[in-house]
Amino acid sequence: MPRYVAFLRAVNVGGRVVKMDRLSALFAKMAFDDVRTFIASGNVLFASPAKNGAALEPSIEQRLERALGYPVAAFVRSMDEMARLVEHPLVAGVAARQDGAALYVAFTRRPLGRDATRKLLSFNDEMEQFHVHDRHVFWLLRQPFHQSRVSGALLERTIGMPATVRNSTTLRRLVQKFGEDS
Repeated sequence: MPRYVAFLRAVNVGGRVVKMDRLSALFAKMAFDDVRTFIASGNVLFASPAKNGAALEPSIEQRLERALGYPVAAFVRSMDEMARLVEHPLVAGVAARQDGAALYVAFTRRPLGRDATRKLLSFNDEMEQFHVHDRHVFWLLRQPFHQSRVSGALLERTIGMPATVRNSTTLRRLVQKFGEDS
């Protein structure tokens, strides 16, 4: 059975705290198998007979909103997609860097259009660079994340759709730990 990971936006930020055991129970009630969470930032791994992870997103969002009382965007990727993502040269390359740079990956619903890509790339400078690949935005920072002039909200306004951001180190660890199960 295919394995997926749901990256949830608005979980354990801004005072909206959800215990990971509750999140696991909510996913189990959605009839997903082998549900696990990975760190307390809204990363839920599960198995489902579904062949398309993106098709699961609307029902996950609806069920979570009913249970939690607020909207939670879900970005679902298969473990195969995640393995390819962490093999991307930007992700693999940042792990070998010695200059303190960090790489973040923003998950989106669909690939960015030409105008959104152009607007996003206009933020590139010596301290941060954006690269767009399929349904992912790579965000290379040469300064602490909190010092970036681009916030998550500005990123979403610029690209014109919801997104959730994870550190590439977290993504590599997730694939290392759970990738062999897929």
